[in-house]
Amino acid sequence: MNGVCGSFSIFSSAHYLLTNDPDYLWTAMAFPLAGLMFDFLDGKVARWRKSSSMLGQELDSLADLISFGVAPALLAFIVGLRTYLDTVILTGFICCGLARLARFNATVALVPKNEEGKAKYFEGLPIPSSLALVSVLSYWAKKGWIEGQQGIPLGTMTLWGVEGGRGEVHIVSLVFGCWAAAMVSKTLRVPKI
Repeated sequence: MNGVCGSFSIFSSAHYLLTNDPDYLWTAMAFPLAGLMFDFLDGKVARWRKSSSMLGQELDSLADLISFGVAPALLAFIVGLRTYLDTVILTGFICCGLARLARFNATVALVPKNEEGKAKYFEGLPIPSSLALVSVLSYWAKKGWIEGQQGIPLGTMTLWGVEGGRGEVHIVSLVFGCWAAAMVSKTLRVPKI
C-alpha cells in the first residue's frame, strides 16, 4: 500500500501539470503521508508476527523509494523547481535515496540491535524524512509560493550562461541537494524511535 500511495501521488502530480487543478496538487501531497502510515504498519505487523523475509525487505525499500524519493522530487518539480539544474539536483535526490535504501538493506545485519531486534540507529538520514520537504512544499502551496502564482521563495541564481539558461538554479533546490547528501552520509547516525 505504501507503493500504491506513492504511485497515486505521482499520477496526481501529473494530473496537476495537465489541468492546473489544485485538488490534484493537494492529493499528490497527501499520498506520501498515507504511504508513511502504511510503511509503519508494515513494520509493526512484521514484528508482531515475528516474520520477515528478504523479499519483504526489498519490497519495503522499493515502495519507500516511490513514496519518499520519486513522489517528493516530482512534487518539487510541479511546484516550480523546473530549471535544468533543479532537475539535476532532484535526480540526485532520488538516486541518493536509492543508494541509501540499498546500503541499508546490505548493512542492516551489521547495525547494533535493541531488545526487539530493531536497528538502534539509521546510518544516514532515513528516506521517509523527505516528508519534511513535502510539508514545506505544502506550506508554499498554501501561501501561493509556487509556479504560476507568486513563485518559489528566494528565486534563482545563475551559475553560468544567461538568465533562464541551463546554468540557472533555484536557491531552495540546494536544500534537496543537502538532504540527498545527508541520506547517503556514513557518519550521520539518526537514532530509531
